[in-house]
Amino acid sequence: MNPPAGIPPRPTADTADIVSAFTATFRREPSVVWSAPGRVNLIGEHVDYNGGPVLPFAIQHRCYLAAAPTGERTVTVRSAQFPADTTTADIADLRAAGDSPARRAGWGSYVLGVIWALGQVGVYVPGVDVLVDSSVPVGAGLSSSAALECAAVGAFCDLADADIEGPQRAVIAQRAENDFVGVPCGLMDQMASTCATAGHALLYDTYNHHKEQIPLNVSDDGYEFLIVDTGAAHGLVDGEYARRRTACEQAARLLGVKSLRLVADLGPQQSAHLITAITDTTLRHRARHVVTEIHRVHQAADALKHGDWPRLGTLMTASHNSLRDDFEVSSPQLDTAVQTLLNAGALGARLTGAGFGGSVVALIATTQTQTAAHAITTTFKNARYTTPTTTTAIPSQGAHRQTPHT
Repeated sequence: MNPPAGIPPRPTADTADIVSAFTATFRREPSVVWSAPGRVNLIGEHVDYNGGPVLPFAIQHRCYLAAAPTGERTVTVRSAQFPADTTTADIADLRAAGDSPARRAGWGSYVLGVIWALGQVGVYVPGVDVLVDSSVPVGAGLSSSAALECAAVGAFCDLADADIEGPQRAVIAQRAENDFVGVPCGLMDQMASTCATAGHALLYDTYNHHKEQIPLNVSDDGYEFLIVDTGAAHGLVDGEYARRRTACEQAARLLGVKSLRLVADLGPQQSAHLITAITDTTLRHRARHVVTEIHRVHQAADALKHGDWPRLGTLMTASHNSLRDDFEVSSPQLDTAVQTLLNAGALGARLTGAGFGGSVVALIATTQTQTAAHAITTTFKNARYTTPTTTTAIPSQGAHRQTPHT
């Protein structure tokens, strides 16, 4: 059975493990090892492809990628999770694909897509052996695919001796996912995985590309961010994500603007009035979510800077309600998790990621975490849902080169 379009995680993944696995698999040591993290988005969902600001942070779960050139034309990609599952391609075929590559299914396509996207900017990766290991949950809304892509971009740039800065690496990773894999994602996931710094949230404006690292000192005040993976996997290539994006584009055209971000810039009152002019109910609701979510991101960034955790929690819950009611990307499992966490004392909770399943992030006092986790498990069992997993999210470092021999 082939693995899904993402690498199922192991509980741990580190440099020593992947070096050992690479050596056992390919009978030589890797030339380079890179790792890149998954991410949690505190707030700002479905606004990155609308030109809005987002507020994610990188998490401690990482994807590791080891690689070594072969001196031949073949790319061979394997994973520690599925040793028998191999993706292969001819470098010449990837270079000849042009602007409209033939899409390939499976998790290995994310790695091949990076090689193709690098070629589009004049960076030519040699024939290479690749091994991937990851602890980023798949289908949980924590950007396992972006972690894989960003680790691959870093490693392949090293092999090709290409000096490409972090933001441009994120753009290349996004292009791989958009044009090679076929997922029309925005840039938030790749930018967070590439450019986030430990102990900070990344305020990234997708319209003007301004980035600001905001200290995330939540633990200093006795709080933490709890992630609940509901176990309800989401799929983005199935069309729901694309339909939401198309609806936003249609709403912007009806309002005579390039993107809904420009409507949000008019301010809460004027933008709300303008949106009422959209007669199509679905398009009006989609636009209302995007515009109000952009306003919430600005307010949340201000709350972070002032350590106003109750205000941040209120904004997180308002975001979830908007995603549930106006954008319609929630699910029974996500709604149950949010309400259970709020009942257990969380200051705020919301789905994180594209929705349709995946994870919830909650802001909660450290002293209440265990009680909340138990409540989630009990509630899901009673509802006969898949058993959820809970973990504390630690703001972590973005993609970087690992030392292969340590």
